[in-house]
Amino acid sequence: MDRRVREMKKRIEQRRKERRYQVRERREPEWGMADEERYGMPVVTYDRYSFESGPHPLFRKEWFLFQTLIAACLVLVTAILFKHPSASLEPARQFVARTMETEFQFAAVSAWYEQTFGEPLAFFAPKKEQETKTASSYAVPASGRVLESFEKNGQGVMIETANGESVEAMKEGIVTFAGMKENLGKTVVIQHADGSETWYGHLGTISVKLYDFVEMGKEIGTVQASETDNQKGLFYFAIKQGDKFIDPIQVISFE
Repeated sequence: MDRRVREMKKRIEQRRKERRYQVRERREPEWGMADEERYGMPVVTYDRYSFESGPHPLFRKEWFLFQTLIAACLVLVTAILFKHPSASLEPARQFVARTMETEFQFAAVSAWYEQTFGEPLAFFAPKKEQETKTASSYAVPASGRVLESFEKNGQGVMIETANGESVEAMKEGIVTFAGMKENLGKTVVIQHADGSETWYGHLGTISVKLYDFVEMGKEIGTVQASETDNQKGLFYFAIKQGDKFIDPIQVISFE
């Protein structure tokens, strides 16, 4: 009798274990199920939006590598041009040198933008009131006497004026140089919309900065004191068109 009771208990216990195991098997898949799937709703996946599945829309690795390769080739070819002594490469060397030395036409771009869109570029020119245009197209940098002519100097003219006299911009443009130049001392170079440049050298002080937009007649500095007469001042003025300097006296009168 006791034996049969023990066997029945074992069978009942075995059935309980089997039921627990079956219930656990039914619940385990739900742990990995999404909420939508568990409650019978459609499942939304984001595999197609994964950045690992394709290249970033704003960055193409192949194109970037291609551009890097082209840049490296250009640098290599330029180095070969200037290192190789062959005379047949001289035209190419001159072309590269002219290209690297040519100033970017800031003033021309600014004038085109203002003519096209009606307002000057914000980072070049401050807002200015409409002014009545004068009959003269140029402003005299500083009135004085010509001490050294273009024929003697070869590039510009030396003007004698009163000590401390202000030097003004002949035309509006962009300052492409403001600092020290060999043989000219403190110098300002202004680039104009037509591609020409005006040079103002031997200045005592400079009152503009690089890439400033200056209007015609604006003060860019003062003349340098003369070494022989404290009452007198000197400054250098030149006009450059393309690669050549022209005689300023043919354009403007200082007296």
